[in-house]
Amino acid sequence: MTSRDRLAHALGRVFRILFLGFFALISVGPLIWILMSSFKSNKEILGSAFALPSALSFDGYKTALEISPIFRFYGNSILISVASMALNVVLVAMAAYVLARFKFRGNTFLTLLLSASLLVPVAALLMPIYRILTQLRLFDTKTGLILVYAALGLPTSLFIFKSYFQAIPREIEEAACIDGAGFYRTFFIIMFPLAKSGLATGAILQFLTSWNEFMFALILTKSASVRTLPLALNYFTSSFSYNFTAMFAALTMVILPSVIIYALLQEQVNASMVTGAVKG
Repeated sequence: MTSRDRLAHALGRVFRILFLGFFALISVGPLIWILMSSFKSNKEILGSAFALPSALSFDGYKTALEISPIFRFYGNSILISVASMALNVVLVAMAAYVLARFKFRGNTFLTLLLSASLLVPVAALLMPIYRILTQLRLFDTKTGLILVYAALGLPTSLFIFKSYFQAIPREIEEAACIDGAGFYRTFFIIMFPLAKSGLATGAILQFLTSWNEFMFALILTKSASVRTLPLALNYFTSSFSYNFTAMFAALTMVILPSVIIYALLQEQVNASMVTGAVKG
């Protein structure tokens, strides 16, 4: 290797390190800053936003729990996210299996129509969904939010599930048919378990989307008994906007579960995405 090659290799390595370091900084930096600020007093935050806290004080967390019913919102978020995830996985998996395995008139058009909903701005759906839920008497109900969240995750889940079902060899279904298995038995007992990696990926993404969703939860609910965890921040950005310590503590409690879940399951998501893309 010549000196010019060694220089080019060293410069390339430095560039890669700087590039990855920059994106790591803008990704992790805000989370570290929020966590650090939750242990500081208002005076310290206003005096120097990026300085380390003088002491680890949990007063902000105590105040946050006194100001807003965060634990109630936690329960609502868990119930709504898990229910919407289960509904999305079961229903979309059945639709994806039919679209992936059966050829009928309108198959391609229906797939494109469902996938094209990814291009519709979420803000454009607020008014139609609000009117529909109002007429169905599902406004300010957990059932309404569950249905909305399950529907919002339909395009992404459909794309993932359909790719996985297409990657499964047809010979497995043919063998099941020879053994006398019907359509429902083939799907639930054979195909559903075989696509568990793709189903798990869709379930994780659906759960995180429902957990972090703010706009629909704000518009479609009005009572604390229904509202989800992201709306807890409203208690600190309006009447209690001066209490930055409590606001950062509440923000930490809101975002920490989703960060932990994704950190623990990111290998599953990444591996299943790659597998679904290269199989077949």
